[in-house]
Amino acid sequence: MSVIAVLALDGVPGHQLTAPGLAFATAARHHHPVAYEVRVCAGPGFRGTGGHAPFGIDTPWGLEGLDDADTVLLPGHEGFRAAPPPGVVDALLAAAARGARIGAVGTGTFTLAATGLLDGRRAATSRRHTRELARLHPRVDVDPEGAAVADAPFHSAAGVLGGVDLCLHLITLDHGESVAIETERQLFLHLHEEPEDTGGTPSRDGPRSDRGAAAEAAYNAVTPPGSALEPVTRWMEDNLHHPLTLDDIAGRARLGIRSLTRRFRAETGLTPLQYLLRTRIQRAQRLLERTDDPVERIAARSGLGTPANLRHHFQRATGTSPTTYRTAFRALVSGLTWPERPEEPSEEP
Repeated sequence: MSVIAVLALDGVPGHQLTAPGLAFATAARHHHPVAYEVRVCAGPGFRGTGGHAPFGIDTPWGLEGLDDADTVLLPGHEGFRAAPPPGVVDALLAAAARGARIGAVGTGTFTLAATGLLDGRRAATSRRHTRELARLHPRVDVDPEGAAVADAPFHSAAGVLGGVDLCLHLITLDHGESVAIETERQLFLHLHEEPEDTGGTPSRDGPRSDRGAAAEAAYNAVTPPGSALEPVTRWMEDNLHHPLTLDDIAGRARLGIRSLTRRFRAETGLTPLQYLLRTRIQRAQRLLERTDDPVERIAARSGLGTPANLRHHFQRATGTSPTTYRTAFRALVSGLTWPERPEEPSEEP
């Protein structure tokens, strides 16, 4: 199990503090054998969170929680321009010396930069603080876009969505892009509930039926990194826009159709063609989320062919139409993103 230590310094924005637990727990809940332990570690002088949702926390972990962590995450915090609290620099240097991965979100990058670990390396912070980071720490190569940046074991990103992008980046490194994509989707959209076996309407509150749970497990199935099927599933993902057949897939895998089907069922719970269809729907979801392409183009790019075919399979898999899905996703993202404020000196992380 990978241990993620989130170092909470005084005035950490509440959404940045809670985002790692949400992201890594979602990855673990929907993907076996993904497993994470997330520790919130209170730094010296920590009194509570700040920003949009102030609250206090009670945690058994202090700086000692970083001692055996595989990854240390630094959210933003108030007073980020000042020297880090006592013991923080030593704890981060010790973590880096033993090979831990260290990530910073928003103004947390200022604290990481204060250790000297980012000297000569690329890093990111919130966009309105990029010039200030470059001025205070001139030996850091500051990425002006504020996107997720990786330089050796150090990772940093802007604070938009509480560092979710950084968490998804780390999940990608740990378990592959497919797990990260599905984790992101589960974070932003609660897909449809399967109807109860009694034949009634879908339940919003009760447990899912066994059939619904099995369907969700199959839909979220991925081939784990290092799997014997990984080369062929990667090839399938790269060629979704082509009319792939079962013979094409078996030929690429250099297996007979029966052997191929057995392997797919053993590793994913799906047949090769079921896996192909599910991957095409996922591609369509990704395009609906990230592009303004019309349904006709998304149908072609995902390999589903026609808009009617896309709508049919999309409705069966997600319980909604492509247009409704796009609208809901963007509304949720908009609601979770705070607008940038004018650039001015501030203690706001």
